[in-house]
Amino acid sequence: MSEDERPSAKNLVPEERLRGVGLKGTRTKEPEDPDRRMALRIGVTAAVATGAVALGLGLRARDGRDKKKSLPKLKDHRVAKIAGATDLAIARGPDPAANVRRAVEAVGGMGRFVKRGERVVIKPNIGWNRLPEQAANTNPDVVAEVVRLVAAAGAGKIWVTDVSVNTADQCFARSGIEKAARAAGATVIKPSATAFREIDVSGKLLHTGDVLFPFVDADRVINVPVVKQHGLSGATMAMKNWYGVLGGQRVKLHQNIHLSIVDLALMVKPTLTVMDATRILLANGPTGGSLADVKQMDTIAVSTDEVALDAFGAGLLGLSPGDLGFIVEGEKAGLGTPEWRSLKTEELGG
Repeated sequence: MSEDERPSAKNLVPEERLRGVGLKGTRTKEPEDPDRRMALRIGVTAAVATGAVALGLGLRARDGRDKKKSLPKLKDHRVAKIAGATDLAIARGPDPAANVRRAVEAVGGMGRFVKRGERVVIKPNIGWNRLPEQAANTNPDVVAEVVRLVAAAGAGKIWVTDVSVNTADQCFARSGIEKAARAAGATVIKPSATAFREIDVSGKLLHTGDVLFPFVDADRVINVPVVKQHGLSGATMAMKNWYGVLGGQRVKLHQNIHLSIVDLALMVKPTLTVMDATRILLANGPTGGSLADVKQMDTIAVSTDEVALDAFGAGLLGLSPGDLGFIVEGEKAGLGTPEWRSLKTEELGG
């Protein structure tokens, strides 16, 4: 079990304190520098998540060997804009699934984004060995409702997947997402040595990368991130969630984290984003642990504009869009606008 999987007693939720879950072993002293500490955490746990196999990473330069290959690129998964349609929907209320339904309906309904027979991959954040109450992963009720809406639209295949940082089996189970997604009708894909395909990224920083196969095979991609503070990037929301499509030592991407986030967002070009702010993590992200860092927001925001959603989510964390380099770079790259209020927006109260 990795260090990030052994929360201290003060970071455990009340039920775990009673059972003494996750208290085996001793914690080694970490470096004082917070950025280096975060990189070390992610580097150690990434090896566990991938089973210590060499899955590769999209940091290879275009040398002679790569030029001889003809690598595929991911499809453009976006749908055409509809004149006059709502660009951003924000639903608030105590029922996460109802919030998802109302927000998706406000932007045109899932039938606008998914057609009968299409293969759809849904990408929540399942990075951490945490319970739903700790807000380190996407809310399982939100994921399940997205699966149900995609199924109702007639999808031929529905995958739910992520590359976890902690051990995948534990993350998928303890987050509640595996059980909820399966019950709603999805096929759950966990990272393994055979689950990745090498693709051409053609980014400013990333040239090639090994990504989970559903992203290569899918007709549509739906991003379902959670809103969290992050020790290196400032926040992790829609665009940052694409780190979870890559195999290999992702810690290397943190050397230029804002550009790498934008490279990945340009690589995937998702169909729709359903942002989970049911519970948000205000501090000690991305791993979380303490309930004192969690704020109940009971909010879902839906849009095709990831930059606008990240700007909206930044406000929930008490940040401005300009505080986050990946939002600035995302706008420059043409991914969207940080001025989310300039979009046609519908807000739905509880």
